[in-house]
Amino acid sequence: MEYLDEAREEIKRVDHLVYVSLKYTRTVDVIKSVVVRIINSFNFAILELLEHAKEKKKLKEYPSAHGLRCDTLQRVFPENMELKEYLSFYQLLRRINRADYTKREEYRRHVTMITNLDDGEVIDVDIDLLKEYYDKVRAFVGFVKNMVEGNKENLN
Repeated sequence: MEYLDEAREEIKRVDHLVYVSLKYTRTVDVIKSVVVRIINSFNFAILELLEHAKEKKKLKEYPSAHGLRCDTLQRVFPENMELKEYLSFYQLLRRINRADYTKREEYRRHVTMITNLDDGEVIDVDIDLLKEYYDKVRAFVGFVKNMVEGNKENLN
């Protein structure tokens, strides 16, 4: 549960960034920081799942590369569609973080980080979308907690 605790700590930081820092600064740098913190939280939760699978003898080792960790989890839990959705969302966040971006309406309510993904897709990350991302990462950490504690029959 060590990694899950780290994920929760990152969520606390995201909460502060979204509801305090972003409220007063309204800069793209804070938006970028929120995305990074959400990714960190996902990373810790994914590590928790991998460690749990290792303890249950579903795998011997797991890779250090983030993309390969997602592939490993999908291989270990192939029937879990909810996990698959969370992992694809996590990969989208990583693509957003790596993408080139521009700024729009800094220091205003509608501050936006406009990302140009490598496949040509453009995503406008604003305060409202960040709140959705924040809710998703909180749901994912709860989902991982349930899986690890065995509250769901996802470990067949």
